[in-house]
Amino acid sequence: MPTDLKAKREEHIKAARTILDTAKADDDRDLTDEEQTEVKGHLAEVKTLDLQLAGRALVDAVKGLHDDEDPVDEEPSPAKSLGEHFVKSVGPEGFARVKSISGFTVTAPEFKAATDPQLTTGAVYTPVLTEYDTTVVRGFRQQPTVANLLSSGTISGNAISYFIEGAVEGAFTTVAEGAAKPQLHFVDPTAAVDALKKIAAWFDMSDEMSEDLPFMVSEINQRGMYLLATFEEAQLINGPGTGTTVRGILNRSGIQTETQAVAPDTAGDALFRAITKVQTATGLAADGIVMNPTDYQKLRLAKDANGQYYGGGFFQGQYGVGGVPQNPPVWGMSTVVTSAIAAGTALVGAFRAGGTVYRKGGVRVEQTNSDAGKFTSNIITTRIEERVALAVRYPAAFVKVTLL
Repeated sequence: MPTDLKAKREEHIKAARTILDTAKADDDRDLTDEEQTEVKGHLAEVKTLDLQLAGRALVDAVKGLHDDEDPVDEEPSPAKSLGEHFVKSVGPEGFARVKSISGFTVTAPEFKAATDPQLTTGAVYTPVLTEYDTTVVRGFRQQPTVANLLSSGTISGNAISYFIEGAVEGAFTTVAEGAAKPQLHFVDPTAAVDALKKIAAWFDMSDEMSEDLPFMVSEINQRGMYLLATFEEAQLINGPGTGTTVRGILNRSGIQTETQAVAPDTAGDALFRAITKVQTATGLAADGIVMNPTDYQKLRLAKDANGQYYGGGFFQGQYGVGGVPQNPPVWGMSTVVTSAIAAGTALVGAFRAGGTVYRKGGVRVEQTNSDAGKFTSNIITTRIEERVALAVRYPAAFVKVTLL
């Protein structure tokens, strides 16, 4: 019977997709009222079948319970996030030892991907009787994505050495038969070394908090990992490169500059000139723009002489055409809107070809109760850290734009 329900579910999904594909093939038109009704009907049937399948799965699970038999070992599901990976790797026995043994530390292996199998050791976890309200009001969050614009790599040593290409002297030209050909000369490249830098922080939680494993997963993923990525993004853009800091793109020697002139010159004009500078100086095509939210807001709220928003209004596109794009890209480039870059400054570049973020060992999560006598206070310290290096092989592939 469950197989029949699944087959019916697939039929409704296929029928709904056929309607959507037909509309898309027909010049990507909008669905008619009749087509919308049909799609809604198929989705309603899918939801009904999902409830039936869930009910049958619950009945089967209850039927399979036997108090007098040993539990059957099942294939562990893969960890989908760093927090879940840490909890699965350490297991209930590990957390119990952290709480009860002074000086005991647990460490999870490197988290590589959601498809990597992670084994959870120890007995089945039983929730504590005391229930804590884990509905915590989260602070302000931005979505760091600058690292996604850059290419990524891994290294086995502690630093990455590379060469920054020098200028090209001479050029190709047409020549007559038997005539001398022009010479090309590549100025000696400049050697550069970028060492790995460690980014780390820690936080405390009580034994009671740590016993709620889903809460611990959320703390690692939603708080620790988010704040780590936010700081990393600021380093990749603005890091001074002194001491233990990363040298960010804006502090690299050789990057180009562009400045927005007074009106009628606009920020959009200056950004497009920067896109052109990337290609004319390096032959590479720009693929990304990084902007502060206040500067992006000015572009997003700009209107033409008729009062129409250039990027579409808050209910529909320009002049009622099309829908409302969410954070539309500027000049078709992948646009990262982040407060990690200062207001009045934008960064345009061929990020994928111009720079690489190197990581070693992935993100590590460790816990201990031996820090500063916290064993006697039932406090567990969680540490999150990573090691990163930024290599910028083509500084001229990046343009710092100063906006009014």
